[in-house]
Amino acid sequence: MLNIDKYKVNEENLKFKCSLDDVDFKTTEDIEPLGGIIGQERAVTSIEFGLKMKHKGYNIYIAGVSGIGRTNYAKSLIKKNIKCNENLKDWIYVNNFKNNNEPVSLSFKAGIGKEFKNDIDDIIEKLKVEIPKIFNSKEYENHNRLLMTELENNIHSIIEELNEFAKPKGFKFQITERGLLSVPIKEDGKLMEESELGNLTPSEIRELRERGLKLNQESKEYIDKIKSCEDIYKNKNNELDRNVGRSLVGFYGQYLLTKYGEDEKVNKYINALCNDIVNNISKFKKEPEDDKKDAMALLGIMPNKRDDKFLNRYRVNLFIDNSECKECKIIVESNPTYYNLTGSIEYKNEMGSLTTSFMEIKPGAIHKANGGFLIINVRDLLSNPFSWECLKRTLKTEKINIESLNKQYGYLVTSTLKPEPIDLDLKVILIGDSYYYNLLYAYEDDFRNLFKIMADFDIEVDRNKDNIYKTVQLISNKCKESNLKHFDKSAVERLIEYSTRISDDKEKLSARFNKIVDIIYESDAVTDDCELYVTRKDVDKAIRQKIYRNNKYEEKLNEMFKDGTLLIDLDGEKVGQINGLAVIGTGEYSFGKPSKITASTYRGRRGIINIEREIKKSGSIHDKGVLILSGYLGSRYGKEKPLSISTSITFEQNYNGIDGDSASSTELYAIISSIADIPIKQYIAVTGSVSQKGEIQPIGGVNEKIEGFFDVCKIKGFTGNQGVMIPIQNVRNLMLKDEVIEAVKEGTFNIYAISNIDEGLEILTGKSKEEIDLAVNGVLDKYRKLDKEDDEEKDKKEKKDK
Repeated sequence: MLNIDKYKVNEENLKFKCSLDDVDFKTTEDIEPLGGIIGQERAVTSIEFGLKMKHKGYNIYIAGVSGIGRTNYAKSLIKKNIKCNENLKDWIYVNNFKNNNEPVSLSFKAGIGKEFKNDIDDIIEKLKVEIPKIFNSKEYENHNRLLMTELENNIHSIIEELNEFAKPKGFKFQITERGLLSVPIKEDGKLMEESELGNLTPSEIRELRERGLKLNQESKEYIDKIKSCEDIYKNKNNELDRNVGRSLVGFYGQYLLTKYGEDEKVNKYINALCNDIVNNISKFKKEPEDDKKDAMALLGIMPNKRDDKFLNRYRVNLFIDNSECKECKIIVESNPTYYNLTGSIEYKNEMGSLTTSFMEIKPGAIHKANGGFLIINVRDLLSNPFSWECLKRTLKTEKINIESLNKQYGYLVTSTLKPEPIDLDLKVILIGDSYYYNLLYAYEDDFRNLFKIMADFDIEVDRNKDNIYKTVQLISNKCKESNLKHFDKSAVERLIEYSTRISDDKEKLSARFNKIVDIIYESDAVTDDCELYVTRKDVDKAIRQKIYRNNKYEEKLNEMFKDGTLLIDLDGEKVGQINGLAVIGTGEYSFGKPSKITASTYRGRRGIINIEREIKKSGSIHDKGVLILSGYLGSRYGKEKPLSISTSITFEQNYNGIDGDSASSTELYAIISSIADIPIKQYIAVTGSVSQKGEIQPIGGVNEKIEGFFDVCKIKGFTGNQGVMIPIQNVRNLMLKDEVIEAVKEGTFNIYAISNIDEGLEILTGKSKEEIDLAVNGVLDKYRKLDKEDDEEKDKKEKKDK
């Protein structure tokens, strides 16, 4: 009788039991809080290196699974390594006086842009008050009256000449409210009255009109002289206005130049601003009084009107204001649409038309983060049309362009702008996973050149004293930060055990701290109000409740095992039948489920028939596992002679797809049992993949698989023989629940660990390798002999037929 107890896993190897006796604290209240992430030295080193590199292209891609805390940790590393705001600038957009459709961008040190805007707004408001005062001064009135008198005299002189010319033709010119008009005169030189005009015959009226039209044509020279006088007056008047306003505007301009003129571009704008105000000084005037309006109108001169809308050209669009930014600039863009990244130009509906101005230019996340850091989730970035192309182009050109997508979509607007690009000084950090990194690296050449730093966060960290203590600090920090009850030592030990469990490795801690945080919150919630601290009992309760909220499907399956709907044998021995183990995931929760696997062997030459594959319910990895079985059987039993068998294998009562190779060793045991006609122990469930050389290979979800079979055994009733056989490499992954460990300790449940197929066959059949090979070869020889006889009979028949 073979001794299989040597394959049993000892009780102490079934779980890591955390003990913090060497850490001096009673509750997390006694521990100094710590934020951040545990471990991850490789990723941290990569990020810190990327932050120091100032050259183009050294942007950072942070890879890792969700829940590790990549975004928050990236922010904390930036704050730790970047202490100053030397690169921060204020940006403004102002009117381009040469081309209104191309606004000018100006930059200032952080906080100065706001001062510049306030100064400009203040000066314009002062000019709106002070310029009209100058134009209402006696000195200006005297100069303007002289010009007006000169104009009146010149016009009257021209009109007198015109009337001398018009008198022989029966007309006289007069200045009226409608301008310069020709009026018919009588023989005595007096103006013809309207009543007299009414007494004229139609032919006389026609003749009078024809003479008037001819006179108007012949008087064009005099009219042109009047217009020339008006133009001369306007030019002199405008020059007078400019001279009057130049000194006042120059005073304020000099103030701006002294304060902001060090920058050549700003200096140029201030000069252009002053010149434009001087050239449009009349826009600041108040409307003339009614009597003056009438006099000017009589002379054919339209007075200027105060146009406040026109004065909007002198406003300042404080585009980016960093006056309140005291720390390093970090922008996290959670919705990286095209316009959210690159900014936009807003439009207003005026009389049915869409119009805009430089004041409607709005910044995007790239502008807001300029001089600092921009953090974006790569999945969100790639899911928004044009966003990746926009970011890529900006990083390549080192210019931030604000462009509308209207043309690309085919939309038309009545007024468009092309703002001057802003210089880029930005470090971009993309948050994603390895899949997106590999995808971009393989298919996007620019990505390789722009994101040269890759920081890969692991999902687990080493379980050592330093990381355990940091975990305790993180728990303390979360309790303090969220105003929770502090955890006592036993509760902390249980949380660390839970972290190890979800890492699937006794030597590791999970880096997905969000899962630990969930249990921290839930443990605090289930703690009695009268309790001062959270205890181990509370953490256990929180974990149980979390499982209960998500394990409805598992309970339904267990009910089906209990009432016999799902068939399973947990006692005795059977040929070609074995219990395999699978893991079923239902979102937040995953659990193990035993499945009956059967194999039937018969004479033939088709080899192994995978029924799941035949009905297209098998995944590629499972298909690979079955093909490996063919390689193993051929290597072991068919090197010199063909196997001459057909074996069909299937997962009973499985109506969904199946994939993965963790049941390949289980299938091999069933096949060998079926061939050799040797029964297998039904009370031992099996998991583990196998190589073509018969080596048992580790699998995932070992804890869930063991606990799933344990639960079914508990439902059906323990016999004392039941257990699970696992790969020996998975012993380090064991973090079983206390109920299973207690059963192993009492001898009602067993866990075996093996390294090859022969060891597994010993446990399952109680027979040695030699005995099994003898039985298998005996059956194969029998089938080969029958095949040979059939071939000989077939040859005889063919010869006879010939």
